[in-house]
Amino acid sequence: MNTHNKISIHPDLENFLVNEVLDGLDYSPKELLEGFSNIAEEFSPQIEAALAKRDDLQQSIDAWHKENSLEDFQAYKTFLKDIGYLEDEREDFLINPQNVDPEIATIAGPQLVVPVMNARFALNAANARWGSLYDALYGTDMISEEDGAEKTGPYNPVRGNKVIGFAKHFLDQYFPLTKGSHAEVSKYSVQEQKLVATLHEESIELINSEQFAGYTGDKKSLTSVLLKNNNLHAEILIDKEDAVGAEDPANVKDIVLESAITTIQDCEDSVAAVDAQDKIAVYKNWLGLMKGDLSETFQKGGKELTRTLNEDKKFLNPQGDAFTLPGRSLMLVRNVGHLMTTPAVLLDGKEISEGLMDAFFTVLIAVHDLKKLGKYQNSRAGSVYIVKPKMHGPDEVTLACNIFAAVENLLGLENGTVKIGIMDEERRTSINLKECIRRAKDRVIFINTGFLDRTGDEIHTSMQAGPMIPKNNMKAASWINAYEDRNVDVGLLCGFSGRAQIGKGMWPKPDELQEMYQTKIVHPSAGANCAWVPSPTAATLHAMHYHEIDVIKHQQELQKRDMASLDDVLAIPLLREEVTENQIRSEIENNAQGILGYVVRWIDQGVGCSKVPDIHDVGLMEDRATCRISSQHLANWLHHGVVSKQQVMDALQKMANKVDMQNSGDPAYQSMSPAFTGNAFKAACDLVFEGVSQPNGYTEPLLHAYRIKEKAE
Repeated sequence: MNTHNKISIHPDLENFLVNEVLDGLDYSPKELLEGFSNIAEEFSPQIEAALAKRDDLQQSIDAWHKENSLEDFQAYKTFLKDIGYLEDEREDFLINPQNVDPEIATIAGPQLVVPVMNARFALNAANARWGSLYDALYGTDMISEEDGAEKTGPYNPVRGNKVIGFAKHFLDQYFPLTKGSHAEVSKYSVQEQKLVATLHEESIELINSEQFAGYTGDKKSLTSVLLKNNNLHAEILIDKEDAVGAEDPANVKDIVLESAITTIQDCEDSVAAVDAQDKIAVYKNWLGLMKGDLSETFQKGGKELTRTLNEDKKFLNPQGDAFTLPGRSLMLVRNVGHLMTTPAVLLDGKEISEGLMDAFFTVLIAVHDLKKLGKYQNSRAGSVYIVKPKMHGPDEVTLACNIFAAVENLLGLENGTVKIGIMDEERRTSINLKECIRRAKDRVIFINTGFLDRTGDEIHTSMQAGPMIPKNNMKAASWINAYEDRNVDVGLLCGFSGRAQIGKGMWPKPDELQEMYQTKIVHPSAGANCAWVPSPTAATLHAMHYHEIDVIKHQQELQKRDMASLDDVLAIPLLREEVTENQIRSEIENNAQGILGYVVRWIDQGVGCSKVPDIHDVGLMEDRATCRISSQHLANWLHHGVVSKQQVMDALQKMANKVDMQNSGDPAYQSMSPAFTGNAFKAACDLVFEGVSQPNGYTEPLLHAYRIKEKAE
């Protein structure tokens, strides 16, 4: 370890900092590291105090539940106020972040969250700003395979025609012509600064001529038409030489939708980074994204492909003047929370907060973008967007803001350059959300309901109150609906509309995209500017919902409703009725299978987020948040005697066999059965059997410990 003031830094991490991060930046490595040491010295005690307060509050809540009934709800609420868990709401205010990009402030659309540790995934997500609607429809279950429309061979024209029919209907819905259908158009051209469609030798225009945003090619021989609705673009690609275009009356070969408007490049829940080498891999990819030179070469379909960042898209506006649109998502970066520490940097011989290290490195790396040194620009407005997860209450938000301010000061950045996204995923943040936002009112650009972690925290916070309802019943519980609505209500009250994002959570089934298309309209309907999707393809399909609903306009209507009830948010989802033996067995096995399927890849292969087959072999997106729910739920039922330790162990062993079979096609996979002695199986067991004692029910401490052990072995 190399020493600077009071910190010691892993030599490989320091070499990466000096030779790669600082290449092209005008900073002294010595002064930077000494300044980082000062930041670590200032904030480490504050972080430890915040974590100690979490523990103190939890102990008080545990003790209260052991001595009191929830029949007197007012007494419970008064108790939460007395201990400082529930804080008084002060006067209304409006947030005021400066230099916010339109992708955050005024454009509503899908949002991707992707492990930045995986270069290919990171590039795919960044490039998902634009997506082929034809491909998204053809390659998924959006189009039925009935009546000869199977996904067979390189191209099935029957299926292709269904895809084209769907896509042309989309154009008719949101970019209607004064007469007829886009399916009947034989030619698009530009005449007198307007889009003209030729139908049966008749010239037809758009009902709303302002939806024509631009074009490429010659006015009489277009190669693309750019349309705009609800601040989102759609591009009609025209090419008579293309196999699909040649068969189309207007030579349309594809319709491309503006899709993932923003992408969260994630250093947290979706990655498994436990040491200096892992963190270097994380930061190296973020650096490549900020400099614009990240590339990844891989094999696909027997061919070697190299992926890089997409260039901006060039168009002519209706008047014939050139302009560009971003070719990539606006990228945010998610740092880790306040809890975990890292062995990559020590302060007086003790591990520092991993979140402190993330703040320093991710902002420093983003200076390449701020100073326009990279190949492309991410934030044209000159901001760095950091999503900060797993904060508990207003004081922890203030702590995060103060850390970012200290990093700005060290790097010579203007105060407020670093913006903060607040994940509303812990109970103490949910019930104090207005005051959390107030603490960050000049930096906040995002609130998002992380209902998965929020459910895990709901179970852990009220662990001693009694057994919880079955996991699958949680989505219908009164608290979760009030929580989702109140998040929007508070955001709108604080002036988020037109200034910042209000987000919603992930669609968990990456292969069930027709179901997503049928149901995820609820997110923009709820007033959310963005909602998480599991893939670029899903982003393209979800983008259609934002053409249907003008979210900013819809938010104005939602502001007229009454605020969702805080009392409902505080309602604890306790089990009020008997559960049958079959229900108990199903609950145990479902939770055990989910934990094992996720943990075995995390511990053995360092995969932080992946599509994991569930107990019914349906692929679900799993990360630490889903693992937190399953492990806390089993821990809760164990603690209250709904299930026995033997029942849970039997289920874990039974499900280990199933998970082994589900992964049998993976040559790198290590079976858990029949020995049940590997680190992955032990980690899964500890997550359940030690779940009551884990800090706020988080999975990270145990996952990190067992992953470090596995790497050492």
